[in-house]
Amino acid sequence: MTDKVKITKENLEAHEWQVTYFETAAEAAKYLDRAIDKKAVGFGDSATLAAMEMNRRLSAHNKVYDPAAAKDNDDFLRLAKEALTTDVFLTSVNALSQTGEMVNIDGTGNRVAGSLFGHEAVYFVAGTNKIVPTLDDALFRARNIAAPLNTSRKGYATPCAAKGNRCYNCSAPRRICNAVTVYLQKMNNADHVEIILIGEPLGF
Repeated sequence: MTDKVKITKENLEAHEWQVTYFETAAEAAKYLDRAIDKKAVGFGDSATLAAMEMNRRLSAHNKVYDPAAAKDNDDFLRLAKEALTTDVFLTSVNALSQTGEMVNIDGTGNRVAGSLFGHEAVYFVAGTNKIVPTLDDALFRARNIAAPLNTSRKGYATPCAAKGNRCYNCSAPRRICNAVTVYLQKMNNADHVEIILIGEPLGF
C-alpha cells in the first residue's frame, strides 16, 4: 500500500467509512463474491464493476438487477428502479480525495440515489487511479475526467465526448453530469457501508 493510499484510507475511516483494501481486482472480486450471498443485489452503472465481472459472479448465487445490462431505455429504467429496493447495492465513485471525501456525478440519478439510503449494505468499489489530493481536485476529476470518458463510452453526442478533454457545461439531451454528490461522511442509520479500495487502475 502506497503512502497516498494509506493516507486516503485513514482519512476515509476518520469519516466513519469502513475501508477494505486489496492489491488486485481479482482479490476484491473474490471477497465480494463471498460476502454477498442469497441476496437481491442492485448495481449502479459502473465500468469498474463491469471490468471485475461482478454481475456474472454474483448472479450465480444472488438475484442481480444491473441497469448496465439493459436492452433499451425502458429496460434500463425498470432495472434501475428495481436496484433501489434491493438488499445490497454496489457502485463505484468518480473520485476519492486523500482528505477523506468521495464524489459521484450522475445523469439519471439511480447511481447516487441507491448509494445513499435504503439498503442493508452498500459497497463502493474503486481503483486507486481515482485518488486525488483534495475535495476540489475530486470535483474537478468527476466533471473533467470521469464524465467525458463515461459519456464517450456510452456514445452520447456531447461536447465532452466529442473533444474528450473537459466539461463544457452543455445542455445536451444525454448530458450525464446533472447532479454531483459529495460524500462527506457515512450517512446516519446506514447499517453496512464499505469502501473496497483496489491498488490498481479501474474504471473512469
